Amino acid sequence: MQNMMTTMTHRQRLLAVMDHQRPDRVPWIPRLLLWYTAQVNRGTMPERYAGLTLRELEKQLCMGTPARDGHVFRTHQGGDVEIREHQQGDSVLTETRTPVGTVTTRQRSSSVLADAGIQALEVEHMIKEPADIDVVAYLIENQSYEATYDEYLAYEAQIGDDGYPLVQVGDVPFHHFLQKQAGYQNAFYLLADCPEKVEAHLRRMEEIERERVWPLLVSSPARLLLHGLHFDSNLTPPPLFERYITPYYQDLSAQLHHCGKTLCTHADNDSRLILGHMRDAGFDMAETFTTEPQVSCTLQQARDAWGSNVIIWGGIPSVILEPTFSEADFEQYMAGVFTTIAPGDAFILGVADNVMPDALISRLERISDMVEAWGDLPINPALVKAPVLV
Repeated sequence: MQNMMTTMTHRQRLLAVMDHQRPDRVPWIPRLLLWYTAQVNRGTMPERYAGLTLRELEKQLCMGTPARDGHVFRTHQGGDVEIREHQQGDSVLTETRTPVGTVTTRQRSSSVLADAGIQALEVEHMIKEPADIDVVAYLIENQSYEATYDEYLAYEAQIGDDGYPLVQVGDVPFHHFLQKQAGYQNAFYLLADCPEKVEAHLRRMEEIERERVWPLLVSSPARLLLHGLHFDSNLTPPPLFERYITPYYQDLSAQLHHCGKTLCTHADNDSRLILGHMRDAGFDMAETFTTEPQVSCTLQQARDAWGSNVIIWGGIPSVILEPTFSEADFEQYMAGVFTTIAPGDAFILGVADNVMPDALISRLERISDMVEAWGDLPINPALVKAPVLV
Protein backbone atom coordinates (compact mmCIF):
# COMPACT_ATOMS: atom_id res chain seq x y z
CA MET A 1 0.00 0.00 0.00
CA GLN A 2 1.37 3.38 -0.97
CA ASN A 3 1.48 6.37 1.36
CA MET A 4 -1.15 8.94 0.56
CA MET A 5 0.00 12.47 -0.25
CA THR A 6 -2.75 14.71 1.11
CA THR A 7 -3.57 18.37 0.86
CA MET A 8 -6.67 18.31 3.10
CA THR A 9 -7.16 16.66 6.46
CA HIS A 10 -9.97 14.19 7.12
CA ARG A 11 -11.70 16.87 9.18
CA GLN A 12 -11.44 19.39 6.35
CA ARG A 13 -12.85 16.88 3.88
CA LEU A 14 -15.83 16.12 6.08
CA LEU A 15 -16.58 19.79 6.64
CA ALA A 16 -16.27 20.48 2.91
CA VAL A 17 -18.78 17.73 2.13
CA MET A 18 -21.16 19.06 4.79
CA ASP A 19 -20.83 22.53 3.25
CA HIS A 20 -21.77 21.09 -0.17
CA GLN A 21 -18.29 21.84 -1.43
CA ARG A 22 -15.85 19.54 -3.20
CA PRO A 23 -12.86 18.29 -1.15
CA ASP A 24 -9.59 17.27 -2.74
CA ARG A 25 -10.57 13.60 -2.69
CA VAL A 26 -13.33 11.36 -1.48
CA PRO A 27 -13.15 10.92 2.31
CA TRP A 28 -12.45 7.32 3.40
CA ILE A 29 -13.82 6.80 6.92
CA PRO A 30 -15.08 3.30 7.84
CA ARG A 31 -16.01 1.97 11.28
CA LEU A 32 -13.10 -0.28 12.22
CA LEU A 33 -13.78 -0.73 15.95
CA LEU A 34 -15.47 -4.17 15.82
CA TRP A 35 -12.74 -5.62 13.61
CA TYR A 36 -9.99 -4.14 15.75
CA THR A 37 -11.54 -5.34 19.04
CA ALA A 38 -12.04 -8.86 17.68
CA GLN A 39 -8.44 -9.17 16.49
CA VAL A 40 -7.07 -7.94 19.83
CA ASN A 41 -9.30 -10.28 21.85
CA ARG A 42 -8.65 -13.27 19.59
CA GLY A 43 -4.93 -12.63 19.31
CA THR A 44 -5.21 -12.47 15.51
CA MET A 45 -3.99 -8.94 14.81
CA PRO A 46 -1.66 -9.05 11.76
CA GLU A 47 1.95 -8.76 12.89
CA ARG A 48 2.52 -5.55 10.93
CA TYR A 49 -0.16 -3.83 13.03
CA ALA A 50 0.51 -5.48 16.39
CA GLY A 51 0.53 -3.10 19.32
CA LEU A 52 -1.15 -0.22 17.53
CA THR A 53 -4.10 1.61 19.03
CA LEU A 54 -7.24 1.90 16.93
CA ARG A 55 -6.44 5.50 16.00
CA GLU A 56 -2.89 4.52 15.06
CA LEU A 57 -4.20 1.69 12.90
CA GLU A 58 -6.62 4.02 11.14
CA LYS A 59 -3.73 6.34 10.33
CA GLN A 60 -1.62 3.44 9.05
CA LEU A 61 -4.48 2.50 6.74
CA CYS A 62 -4.89 6.14 5.60
CA MET A 63 -8.42 6.34 7.02
CA GLY A 64 -10.20 9.00 8.99
CA THR A 65 -11.78 8.15 12.33
CA PRO A 66 -15.60 8.02 12.52
CA ALA A 67 -15.61 9.86 15.89
CA ARG A 68 -18.90 8.52 17.25
CA ASP A 69 -18.27 8.95 21.00
CA GLY A 70 -19.13 12.62 21.48
CA HIS A 71 -22.19 13.74 23.46
CA VAL A 72 -23.97 17.05 23.90
CA PHE A 73 -26.28 15.99 26.74
CA ARG A 74 -26.77 13.28 29.31
CA THR A 75 -29.99 12.05 30.88
CA HIS A 76 -30.90 11.57 34.53
CA GLN A 77 -33.72 9.33 35.68
CA GLY A 78 -35.81 10.99 38.37
CA GLY A 79 -38.99 10.01 40.12
CA ASP A 80 -39.59 7.08 42.45
CA VAL A 81 -37.73 4.44 40.46
CA GLU A 82 -35.95 1.31 41.66
CA ILE A 83 -33.85 -0.79 39.27
CA ARG A 84 -32.70 -4.33 40.02
CA GLU A 85 -30.61 -6.62 37.85
CA HIS A 86 -30.60 -10.42 37.95
CA GLN A 87 -28.06 -12.61 36.15
CA GLN A 88 -29.80 -15.63 34.63
CA GLY A 89 -27.45 -17.82 32.66
CA ASP A 90 -26.26 -15.94 29.57
CA SER A 91 -28.75 -13.13 30.08
CA VAL A 92 -29.40 -10.25 32.44
CA LEU A 93 -32.97 -9.51 33.54
CA THR A 94 -33.48 -5.86 34.53
CA GLU A 95 -36.51 -5.02 36.66
CA THR A 96 -37.65 -1.39 36.82
CA ARG A 97 -40.16 -0.57 39.54
CA THR A 98 -42.23 2.62 39.62
CA PRO A 99 -45.36 3.82 41.50
CA VAL A 100 -47.48 2.94 38.43
CA GLY A 101 -46.10 -0.54 37.83
CA THR A 102 -43.06 -2.64 37.02
CA VAL A 103 -41.47 -3.46 33.68
CA THR A 104 -38.64 -5.82 32.77
CA THR A 105 -36.08 -6.12 30.01
CA ARG A 106 -33.74 -8.98 29.18
CA GLN A 107 -30.38 -8.74 27.43
CA ARG A 108 -28.55 -11.82 26.18
CA SER A 109 -24.88 -12.04 25.35
CA SER A 110 -22.40 -14.65 24.13
CA SER A 111 -18.66 -15.15 23.98
CA VAL A 112 -18.74 -14.48 20.24
CA LEU A 113 -20.37 -11.09 20.76
CA ALA A 114 -18.10 -10.25 23.66
CA ASP A 115 -14.94 -11.06 21.65
CA ALA A 116 -16.00 -8.52 19.04
CA GLY A 117 -17.00 -5.92 21.58
CA ILE A 118 -20.63 -6.15 20.48
CA GLN A 119 -23.17 -5.24 23.15
CA ALA A 120 -25.67 -7.78 24.41
CA LEU A 121 -28.87 -8.25 22.40
CA GLU A 122 -32.10 -7.06 23.98
CA VAL A 123 -34.47 -10.01 23.60
CA GLU A 124 -37.21 -8.78 25.94
CA HIS A 125 -38.49 -5.21 25.82
CA MET A 126 -40.15 -3.04 28.47
CA ILE A 127 -43.56 -2.79 26.83
CA LYS A 128 -45.29 -6.16 26.52
CA GLU A 129 -48.90 -5.15 27.18
CA PRO A 130 -50.91 -1.90 27.24
CA ALA A 131 -50.40 -1.34 30.99
CA ASP A 132 -46.62 -1.23 30.45
CA ILE A 133 -47.03 1.92 28.38
CA ASP A 134 -48.01 3.79 31.56
CA VAL A 135 -44.80 2.69 33.29
CA VAL A 136 -42.61 3.77 30.37
CA ALA A 137 -44.50 7.07 30.22
CA TYR A 138 -43.73 7.63 33.92
CA LEU A 139 -40.02 7.03 33.28
CA ILE A 140 -39.98 9.47 30.37
CA GLU A 141 -41.89 12.17 32.25
CA ASN A 142 -39.37 11.99 35.08
CA GLN A 143 -36.27 12.06 32.92
CA SER A 144 -34.18 15.22 32.84
CA TYR A 145 -31.47 16.36 30.44
CA GLU A 146 -28.16 18.05 31.18
CA ALA A 147 -26.06 19.80 28.55
CA THR A 148 -22.48 18.50 28.25
CA TYR A 149 -21.10 21.02 25.78
CA ASP A 150 -17.67 21.31 27.43
CA GLU A 151 -17.24 17.55 27.24
CA TYR A 152 -18.18 17.63 23.57
CA LEU A 153 -15.66 20.38 22.80
CA ALA A 154 -12.92 18.42 24.58
CA TYR A 155 -13.81 15.36 22.49
CA GLU A 156 -13.77 17.36 19.26
CA ALA A 157 -10.32 18.66 20.16
CA GLN A 158 -9.17 15.11 20.86
CA ILE A 159 -10.32 13.97 17.41
CA GLY A 160 -8.48 16.88 15.81
CA ASP A 161 -7.71 16.56 12.11
CA ASP A 162 -8.52 12.84 12.01
CA GLY A 163 -12.27 13.40 11.63
CA TYR A 164 -15.29 15.31 12.88
CA PRO A 165 -17.64 14.10 15.65
CA LEU A 166 -20.90 12.45 14.63
CA VAL A 167 -23.06 12.93 17.72
CA GLN A 168 -25.87 10.48 18.45
CA VAL A 169 -28.90 12.33 19.83
CA GLY A 170 -31.85 9.96 19.73
CA ASP A 171 -34.63 8.75 17.48
CA VAL A 172 -38.08 9.81 16.35
CA PRO A 173 -40.64 8.68 18.99
CA PHE A 174 -42.51 6.35 16.63
CA HIS A 175 -39.45 4.34 15.70
CA HIS A 176 -38.10 4.42 19.25
CA PHE A 177 -41.39 2.83 20.33
CA LEU A 178 -41.07 0.20 17.60
CA GLN A 179 -37.46 -0.75 18.10
CA LYS A 180 -36.59 -0.09 21.73
CA GLN A 181 -39.70 0.16 23.88
CA ALA A 182 -41.87 -2.67 22.56
CA GLY A 183 -39.94 -4.49 19.83
CA TYR A 184 -41.18 -4.42 16.26
CA GLN A 185 -43.63 -7.33 16.36
CA ASN A 186 -45.31 -6.44 19.63
CA ALA A 187 -45.32 -2.74 18.75
CA PHE A 188 -47.41 -3.37 15.65
CA TYR A 189 -49.78 -5.59 17.63
CA LEU A 190 -50.25 -2.82 20.19
CA LEU A 191 -50.74 -0.22 17.48
CA ALA A 192 -53.53 -2.37 16.04
CA ASP A 193 -55.10 -3.42 19.35
CA CYS A 194 -55.00 -0.14 21.31
CA PRO A 195 -54.23 2.62 18.80
CA GLU A 196 -55.55 5.48 20.93
CA LYS A 197 -53.30 4.59 23.87
CA VAL A 198 -50.25 4.17 21.63
CA GLU A 199 -50.92 7.38 19.73
CA ALA A 200 -51.32 9.35 22.97
CA HIS A 201 -48.02 7.90 24.16
CA LEU A 202 -46.30 8.91 20.93
CA ARG A 203 -47.70 12.44 21.12
CA ARG A 204 -46.42 12.93 24.66
CA MET A 205 -43.00 11.54 23.74
CA GLU A 206 -42.80 14.03 20.89
CA GLU A 207 -43.86 16.92 23.14
CA ILE A 208 -41.04 16.06 25.54
CA GLU A 209 -38.53 15.79 22.69
CA ARG A 210 -39.51 19.21 21.40
CA GLU A 211 -39.50 20.81 24.86
CA ARG A 212 -36.42 19.24 26.42
CA VAL A 213 -34.17 17.80 23.71
CA TRP A 214 -34.48 19.99 20.63
CA PRO A 215 -33.28 23.18 22.40
CA LEU A 216 -30.15 21.32 23.53
CA LEU A 217 -29.43 20.28 19.94
CA VAL A 218 -29.98 23.76 18.51
CA SER A 219 -27.76 25.41 21.12
CA SER A 220 -25.02 22.79 21.09
CA PRO A 221 -21.57 23.36 19.59
CA ALA A 222 -21.91 20.12 17.62
CA ARG A 223 -22.72 20.43 13.96
CA LEU A 224 -23.15 16.83 12.76
CA LEU A 225 -26.10 15.26 14.59
CA LEU A 226 -27.28 11.68 14.17
CA HIS A 227 -30.98 11.54 15.03
CA GLY A 228 -32.86 8.49 13.76
CA LEU A 229 -31.71 5.02 12.80
CA HIS A 230 -32.63 1.78 11.08
CA PHE A 231 -35.52 3.15 9.02
CA ASP A 232 -36.46 0.31 6.71
CA SER A 233 -38.67 -0.12 3.67
CA ASN A 234 -40.53 -2.99 5.35
CA LEU A 235 -40.65 -1.91 9.00
CA THR A 236 -41.17 1.82 8.36
CA PRO A 237 -42.80 1.68 4.90
CA PRO A 238 -43.96 4.78 3.04
CA PRO A 239 -47.45 5.08 4.63
CA LEU A 240 -46.08 4.84 8.18
CA PHE A 241 -43.10 7.03 7.33
CA GLU A 242 -45.38 9.77 5.99
CA ARG A 243 -47.68 9.61 9.03
CA TYR A 244 -45.30 9.22 11.95
CA ILE A 245 -41.80 10.18 10.81
CA THR A 246 -41.81 12.85 8.09
CA PRO A 247 -43.65 15.62 10.02
CA TYR A 248 -41.36 15.23 13.04
CA TYR A 249 -38.18 15.49 11.00
CA GLN A 250 -39.41 18.30 8.79
CA ASP A 251 -39.83 20.43 11.90
CA LEU A 252 -36.56 19.30 13.51
CA SER A 253 -34.51 19.68 10.33
CA ALA A 254 -35.85 23.20 9.79
CA GLN A 255 -34.58 24.24 13.23
CA LEU A 256 -31.22 22.54 12.75
CA HIS A 257 -30.71 23.95 9.27
CA HIS A 258 -31.48 27.45 10.54
CA CYS A 259 -28.39 27.25 12.77
CA GLY A 260 -26.15 25.54 10.20
CA LYS A 261 -26.32 21.98 11.49
CA THR A 262 -26.34 18.73 9.50
CA LEU A 263 -29.05 16.14 10.22
CA CYS A 264 -27.91 12.55 9.74
CA THR A 265 -29.65 9.17 9.93
CA HIS A 266 -27.99 5.81 10.61
CA ALA A 267 -29.02 3.95 7.47
CA ASP A 268 -27.88 0.33 7.85
CA ASN A 269 -31.13 -1.01 6.43
CA ASP A 270 -33.00 -1.41 3.15
CA SER A 271 -33.94 2.14 2.15
CA ARG A 272 -35.11 1.39 -1.38
CA LEU A 273 -38.80 2.28 -0.93
CA ILE A 274 -38.24 5.29 1.34
CA LEU A 275 -35.37 7.11 -0.37
CA GLY A 276 -37.61 10.00 -1.38
CA HIS A 277 -39.21 10.12 2.04
CA MET A 278 -35.83 10.42 3.76
CA ARG A 279 -34.95 13.32 1.46
CA ASP A 280 -38.29 15.07 1.95
CA ALA A 281 -38.08 14.68 5.73
CA GLY A 282 -35.01 16.92 5.68
CA PHE A 283 -32.13 14.51 6.21
CA ASP A 284 -28.81 15.84 4.96
CA MET A 285 -26.82 12.63 5.34
CA ALA A 286 -27.34 8.86 5.42
CA GLU A 287 -24.53 7.30 7.45
CA THR A 288 -23.43 3.64 7.13
CA PHE A 289 -25.64 3.58 4.04
CA THR A 290 -26.16 -0.08 3.11
CA THR A 291 -26.51 -1.41 -0.43
CA GLU A 292 -26.90 -4.69 -2.29
CA PRO A 293 -26.03 -7.53 -1.93
CA GLN A 294 -26.91 -7.03 1.76
CA VAL A 295 -30.20 -5.29 0.94
CA SER A 296 -32.23 -4.71 -2.22
CA CYS A 297 -31.30 -1.01 -2.54
CA THR A 298 -28.44 -0.21 -4.91
CA LEU A 299 -26.01 2.67 -4.70
CA GLN A 300 -27.20 3.84 -8.11
CA GLN A 301 -30.81 4.01 -6.92
CA ALA A 302 -29.77 6.19 -4.00
CA ARG A 303 -27.72 8.52 -6.21
CA ASP A 304 -30.63 8.79 -8.63
CA ALA A 305 -33.07 9.64 -5.82
CA TRP A 306 -30.85 11.97 -3.83
CA GLY A 307 -28.34 13.46 -6.24
CA SER A 308 -26.14 15.68 -4.12
CA ASN A 309 -28.97 16.70 -1.76
CA VAL A 310 -28.38 13.83 0.68
CA ILE A 311 -24.79 12.93 1.53
CA ILE A 312 -24.07 9.22 1.44
CA TRP A 313 -21.59 7.89 4.00
CA GLY A 314 -21.02 4.22 3.24
CA GLY A 315 -21.48 2.40 -0.04
CA ILE A 316 -19.28 -0.61 0.81
CA PRO A 317 -21.31 -3.58 2.08
CA SER A 318 -19.32 -5.32 4.82
CA VAL A 319 -19.86 -8.72 3.20
CA ILE A 320 -17.60 -7.89 0.24
CA LEU A 321 -14.64 -7.60 2.64
CA GLU A 322 -14.98 -11.18 3.81
CA PRO A 323 -13.46 -14.38 2.33
CA THR A 324 -16.84 -15.61 1.08
CA PHE A 325 -16.67 -12.85 -1.55
CA SER A 326 -14.05 -13.60 -4.22
CA GLU A 327 -11.16 -11.26 -4.96
CA ALA A 328 -12.41 -10.75 -8.50
CA ASP A 329 -15.92 -9.89 -7.33
CA PHE A 330 -14.51 -7.55 -4.68
CA GLU A 331 -12.40 -5.70 -7.24
CA GLN A 332 -15.32 -5.43 -9.66
CA TYR A 333 -17.69 -4.22 -6.95
CA MET A 334 -15.34 -1.52 -5.75
CA ALA A 335 -14.70 -0.31 -9.30
CA GLY A 336 -18.46 -0.03 -9.64
CA VAL A 337 -18.67 2.07 -6.47
CA PHE A 338 -16.17 4.63 -7.75
CA THR A 339 -17.85 4.74 -11.16
CA THR A 340 -21.31 5.18 -9.65
CA ILE A 341 -20.36 8.03 -7.33
CA ALA A 342 -18.47 10.01 -9.99
CA PRO A 343 -17.76 12.92 -9.92
CA GLY A 344 -17.74 12.19 -6.18
CA ASP A 345 -19.77 15.02 -4.67
CA ALA A 346 -21.81 14.47 -1.49
CA PHE A 347 -20.12 11.18 -0.73
CA ILE A 348 -18.01 9.74 2.11
CA LEU A 349 -16.63 6.25 1.53
CA GLY A 350 -17.38 3.91 4.41
CA VAL A 351 -18.38 0.35 5.29
CA ALA A 352 -21.97 -0.50 6.09
CA ASP A 353 -22.55 -1.03 8.93
CA ASN A 354 -19.15 -1.98 10.35
CA VAL A 355 -15.97 -3.68 9.24
CA MET A 356 -16.88 -7.06 10.71
CA PRO A 357 -14.48 -9.33 12.64
CA ASP A 358 -13.83 -11.70 9.72
CA ALA A 359 -13.04 -8.99 7.17
CA LEU A 360 -9.76 -9.32 5.30
CA ILE A 361 -7.34 -6.55 6.21
CA SER A 362 -5.83 -6.84 2.73
CA ARG A 363 -9.07 -5.56 1.25
CA LEU A 364 -9.08 -2.51 3.49
CA GLU A 365 -5.51 -1.83 2.40
CA ARG A 366 -6.62 -2.26 -1.20
CA ILE A 367 -9.45 0.25 -0.79
CA SER A 368 -6.96 2.78 0.55
CA ASP A 369 -4.92 2.25 -2.61
CA MET A 370 -8.08 2.73 -4.69
CA VAL A 371 -8.81 6.01 -2.94
CA GLU A 372 -5.33 7.22 -3.80
CA ALA A 373 -5.52 6.01 -7.40
CA TRP A 374 -9.12 6.92 -8.21
CA GLY A 375 -10.43 9.15 -5.42
CA ASP A 376 -9.24 12.63 -6.41
CA LEU A 377 -12.24 14.85 -7.14
CA PRO A 378 -13.74 15.12 -9.61
CA ILE A 379 -13.49 11.36 -10.07
CA ASN A 380 -12.63 10.38 -13.62
CA PRO A 381 -14.47 7.11 -14.44
CA ALA A 382 -11.96 6.40 -17.22
CA LEU A 383 -9.28 5.87 -14.56
CA VAL A 384 -11.35 3.33 -12.63
CA LYS A 385 -10.34 -0.11 -13.81
CA ALA A 386 -10.51 -3.31 -11.80
CA PRO A 387 -7.48 -5.54 -12.42
CA VAL A 388 -7.93 -8.80 -14.23
CA LEU A 389 -7.32 -11.56 -11.68
CA VAL A 390 -6.25 -14.99 -12.82
